[in-house]
Amino acid sequence: GFCRNIILSNPRRRNALSLSMLRSLREDLLHDVKSKELRVIVISAEGPVFCSGHDLKELSSEDDVKHHSQVFEICAEVMTLIQKLPVPVIAKVNGLATAAGCQLVASCDIAVASEKSQFATPGVNIGLFCSTPAVALGRSLPRKVALEMLFTGEPLSAQEALMHGLVSKVVPEDKLEEETMKISQKICKSSKSVLALGKATFYRQMTQDLDTAYKMTTQVMVDNLTLRDGQEGIEAFIQKRKPVWSH
Repeated sequence: GFCRNIILSNPRRRNALSLSMLRSLREDLLHDVKSKELRVIVISAEGPVFCSGHDLKELSSEDDVKHHSQVFEICAEVMTLIQKLPVPVIAKVNGLATAAGCQLVASCDIAVASEKSQFATPGVNIGLFCSTPAVALGRSLPRKVALEMLFTGEPLSAQEALMHGLVSKVVPEDKLEEETMKISQKICKSSKSVLALGKATFYRQMTQDLDTAYKMTTQVMVDNLTLRDGQEGIEAFIQKRKPVWSH
């Protein structure tokens, strides 16, 4: 299996999620999604800012309400798409992630950050509360941590982000590439059909009560055993050999 790298590459605009940036991000996320070999997607960025969020020039009153709606709608679509994709998506963060950029990190399945990275939702300071970023933030951070970020706009350090669960790992900047690759290569050894089933199931059960979640996942485990790769993996384990995935 292979890893697809998506790089936000407009450092002069601090990798702002303009309408065109959001459209190309959506396109990139969907690009190889049907490929039997794709196993993982890594999102990284050029320059000192991972992503500064929406392009505020597009949100000034010169643009009409229809344009503003478009920007937020496609942004929500991209954020939810990340969780709907059949492969894990890793954010590789080296620098500042603010507002919708922080939302992007929170929306990824895994996030690896360098020690210098920071995370903030500073919209309140310019009179535009980060209500859409709050959706992703409130689902990956304890409520009081999320609300402090939203009400004050003060950034979390990489270590604080790790402590509260916004990122999975924090490493020195010179180890960021290596650490992300390590996780990515581990995922690449797995079966795509098994990863797809597991990811979709995880997000579904998170919104359910305990009994419903167990009922649903019990059925999924049974279904997983009917997959060719499910049986192959078990046989390989019993025979002490490496599994050969069908896809």
